[in-house]
Amino acid sequence: MSVPDFQSMFLPFLRIVSDGSEHSTRNVINRIADHFKLSKEDREEMLRSGNQRRLDNRVGWARTHLKHALLIAYVRRGVMKITDRGLELLATDPGSLNLRDLDKYQEHYDWFHTKRSSKGRDKGPEPDTEDQTPEEQIAGLTKTLELQLADELLSVVGNMDPFKFEQLVVDLLFAMGYGGSREEAAQVTKQSSDEGIDGVINEDRLGLDVIYVQAKRWQASIGRKEIQAFVGALAEKQATKGVFITTSKFATTATEYANAVSQKVILIDGDRLAELMIEYDIGVSVAEHFKVKRIDTDYFEDV
Repeated sequence: MSVPDFQSMFLPFLRIVSDGSEHSTRNVINRIADHFKLSKEDREEMLRSGNQRRLDNRVGWARTHLKHALLIAYVRRGVMKITDRGLELLATDPGSLNLRDLDKYQEHYDWFHTKRSSKGRDKGPEPDTEDQTPEEQIAGLTKTLELQLADELLSVVGNMDPFKFEQLVVDLLFAMGYGGSREEAAQVTKQSSDEGIDGVINEDRLGLDVIYVQAKRWQASIGRKEIQAFVGALAEKQATKGVFITTSKFATTATEYANAVSQKVILIDGDRLAELMIEYDIGVSVAEHFKVKRIDTDYFEDV
């Protein structure tokens, strides 16, 4: 048989990792191939782009969706294990799983629908593809690919050497226009500590104002306590602006506190960090171009 669609892989994927131990992506790919009795040709079939095997691509998408439904969890890059929620789902002995089933979990629905909105997180779900023009469908698919890329970025960044993470933050801030010269931007790392960055960076090329930066490569959520300490550091330096960057998330109490203080404090969580890295081409490169052509009206002006 040919390589099945990625939704057909949801249930076999969960059953493969149901022993509770850690499994590498490659192990799951091989066992899914065995489960569906794929031939050698099927296993080696490439996407039309020629840059990835179709089997690897579809297992990767299955993994991403299961992860956002909190049915599996990433242990480290390329390694995952089933969650209690995943085990509870298998205990119900489902006959199959598809995207509608995963959408019953709010975390998956929010990720797959709300975040696919083209201009932000508050626009609600995208309409069904049959209601969209081809151009709108292309835009939606591009956003979906970016969501998977963001997942991969956070997996890599979460396991980075702390000094390389410092470099990443400097590169991002510089690409966004902060720090003046590249050398000036690098000054943000002068007071490094706690596996992150504590320092200042110029807001403009003339250095008329500075921004205090702190970055934490954490897995746990950032709470009010950490933001309170950050605001205290701002006060000690008589600074009015600060950016707190984390690879994880901010608790509601942290966000509420940041919004309430007199200083301008910007919180960048892991999702936003990945979005900015993609937007400013930090740690990513173009894999493929698609050309959409339209008629050249100038050419036919006299027709």
